[in-house]
Amino acid sequence: MTVTIVVGAQWGDEGKGKVIDYYAKNADYIVRFQGGNNAGHTIQVGDDVFKFHILPSGIIRPDKTVIIGNGVVIDPKVLLDELSELKSRGVPIAKVLISDRANVIMPYHKLQDSAEENAEGDAKIGTTGRGIGPTYTDKTNRHGIRIGDLIDDELLMGKLENIVPAKERLLRSLGKNAEFSVRDIFEEYRGFGRELHDHIMDSSVVLNQAIMANADILFEGAQGAQLDVDYGTYPYVTSSNTIAGNACVGSGIGPTHIDEVIGVVKAYTTRVGKGPFPTEQDNETGELIRKKGNEFGTTTGRPRRCGWLDMVILRTACRLNGLTGLAITRLDVLGGVSKLLACHSYMYNSDKLVNFPGNLRILEMCKPQYHELPGWDELQKEEWREIAKKGYDALPENLKKYLEYIENDCKTPVKIISIGPGREDTIMQN
Repeated sequence: MTVTIVVGAQWGDEGKGKVIDYYAKNADYIVRFQGGNNAGHTIQVGDDVFKFHILPSGIIRPDKTVIIGNGVVIDPKVLLDELSELKSRGVPIAKVLISDRANVIMPYHKLQDSAEENAEGDAKIGTTGRGIGPTYTDKTNRHGIRIGDLIDDELLMGKLENIVPAKERLLRSLGKNAEFSVRDIFEEYRGFGRELHDHIMDSSVVLNQAIMANADILFEGAQGAQLDVDYGTYPYVTSSNTIAGNACVGSGIGPTHIDEVIGVVKAYTTRVGKGPFPTEQDNETGELIRKKGNEFGTTTGRPRRCGWLDMVILRTACRLNGLTGLAITRLDVLGGVSKLLACHSYMYNSDKLVNFPGNLRILEMCKPQYHELPGWDELQKEEWREIAKKGYDALPENLKKYLEYIENDCKTPVKIISIGPGREDTIMQN
């Protein structure tokens, strides 16, 4: 039995979907433990491309059980739409279980999200507007509706009668004169509950029983370490804890069961939305990376900001997550770039910083200090695929030096090397 967590080590969009799919082939259960449909995972199987926002990426492996844990916030319509799309494409899907304790994104959360963002003016943080933050706020305020409530008519109606008028008052204070029909919301979400009824259960019990039965379990994170609500570039972060420790809280298992934690790292750095980005290249280099890497958000379609690899944030991710290994993705994108830069530290005034600062004002004044590394030739898709078949020794020498630099700097071994979008474009290291 192994229990493995896969998390993002940067600002999200590191290619976790492919890495999770790769690990999922040997897992019995694949579990998502945080976030909502503000995150996206893309998986390519042959010529087929799958994009998920709520469903765990292991869903396309039909012999598995996938679990949406209590730490996730769920838009039931999005979830049902994703299941329906897979069925319409003839994809035999895994068994899907949903924690009865997962909180539900309601119609008023989406309006509240956009209203609060607009009220921020120039200080807005660039949310996706999908109601994620307000849902987590209601969860911690103990005003949330949980998935299990959708299959209890009396409980659901009682909560809506209390919550909806309060939300209307809040929205009016934010300039939104929204009026909701409690009955209409009740009927719609009661309907979602009926469709999802057979999937809803105490998934913590299921998981712990699986652990006792020596099953192999894979936890998949959304977003990345620098979007963690406690340790990321606050307030330009997501609304949940994205680091590995939350896998336990967001699924209902104890930390003593975790065996391995893999951090997914893009060979360069990207982020979406506002917030500091020390190694950003708002120039021809950044545009080249964006074009070659097709760096546009899975969820929003927004162009991603692109820059050089930042070892300061990578070392931080190793520390926060207790990473036992790294998966490096998008190495093929850097092919043909003659000179590569990797940020090893920041200069703040006359001080050298090797750890990521929590003070946003200080971070914005930091200047990246770079180590220069030689690049490798640009190769065609078929050439990369042949290299993947042959293994590590067939990689370009300068690419191997790049990987060795990463390993040595963060003192964490590289276990997966991704040189293309497909399952077959992968090299596994022991």
